Amino acid sequence: MMLGLLLARAGIETTVLEKWPDFFRDFRGDTIHPSVMEILHELGLLDDFLKLPHTKMYNVEAEIGKEKVMIADFSHLRVKAPYIALIPQWDFLNFIADRAKKYPTFHLLMETKATDIIKDGGNVLGVMAKNKEGDFEIRSQLVIAADGRHSRIRDKSGLSLKTSGSPMDVLWFRISRKQSDSNSIMGKFDLGRIIIMINRETYWQCGYLIRKGEFDNIKSKGIDSFRQNIIELAPELTDRVQEIKEWEQVKLLTVTVNHLEKWYCPGLLCIGDSAHAMSPIGGVGINLAIQDAIAAANILVPAFLKGKIWQNDLKKVQTRRELPVKIIQGAQVFIQNRIIGRSLGNNIHAKLPLPLKVVRRFPYLQRIPAYLVGIGFRPEHVKNAGIGTAISKQ
Repeated sequence: MMLGLLLARAGIETTVLEKWPDFFRDFRGDTIHPSVMEILHELGLLDDFLKLPHTKMYNVEAEIGKEKVMIADFSHLRVKAPYIALIPQWDFLNFIADRAKKYPTFHLLMETKATDIIKDGGNVLGVMAKNKEGDFEIRSQLVIAADGRHSRIRDKSGLSLKTSGSPMDVLWFRISRKQSDSNSIMGKFDLGRIIIMINRETYWQCGYLIRKGEFDNIKSKGIDSFRQNIIELAPELTDRVQEIKEWEQVKLLTVTVNHLEKWYCPGLLCIGDSAHAMSPIGGVGINLAIQDAIAAANILVPAFLKGKIWQNDLKKVQTRRELPVKIIQGAQVFIQNRIIGRSLGNNIHAKLPLPLKVVRRFPYLQRIPAYLVGIGFRPEHVKNAGIGTAISKQ
């Protein structure tokens, strides 16, 4: 959606396909990081974006065993919005779509899914699509696969996918929130269990980490046992845990970390999760995908305006974005395998590790993880930020 906006504002005919009738999907990532809000500021959209209902998260706290520590403090970042904005992803997508529709070169087809790619030899010439009225073709100079970690377009292309694996999965659920509760994003680690609690004003969006493949075993023990596990880890939720009445309220996120060895072929480029599925650690997936979109627009718009997209242009996008992805995925895999994987299932009280003791002793160090998560490696900036002003009025 972001890349569609950027291409359309440059006068490039762009069609975005969305297979659902709306964007309402629960338990999607809802964290908009400071780096993305810098991009919205560069596009002149930040003020309007911040008018949408959202929650500002200035820090991230962890409770390890019986000890609490603030891990990251975003308030010191030198950006327009030094915090994480928590906003339902459907609101964000609707916001970007509404702005993109102001440009006559932007076309959004809802309830329309891409079912296959159109190829001539080794060249991708467009996609086969399907809506309520049936199958049809969309021919294009370039196809962008932004259809997620289970990308159909990527699979049809035959591009080689390398998987790093993960020792964990996540169970997502909601529990109501009291005004007296903490305002931070909370992570709780103890007794071989981990829960992440994200403040959504009226409720906590909770992620309960489990060993990969353990969900059926957990369900076999019953919903009461699951509630008790939550109480032991987060006793402040004791009076609310009964809100989880059935397993249908608990959604399984199967964690996968992978990346394409090559993000492109003639006429096709993969970005976001279709090119590199991220772990939920750090909540950086959305923000990396948007960084991909900015880099792609910065490189592809000049090529489009010259009249031709070459493979080398697509290669430049991967070259620009591959290093940040590898660095972040490497850190995620390390945390998953060396910390989380070893902690899950160990029925002992957790102790605060030395690095976090140092962070607690020297609060200035909280700015380092805040920068790595909030800004990241090689943040992108919009080139020619005012390019669409005249076009949108035509």
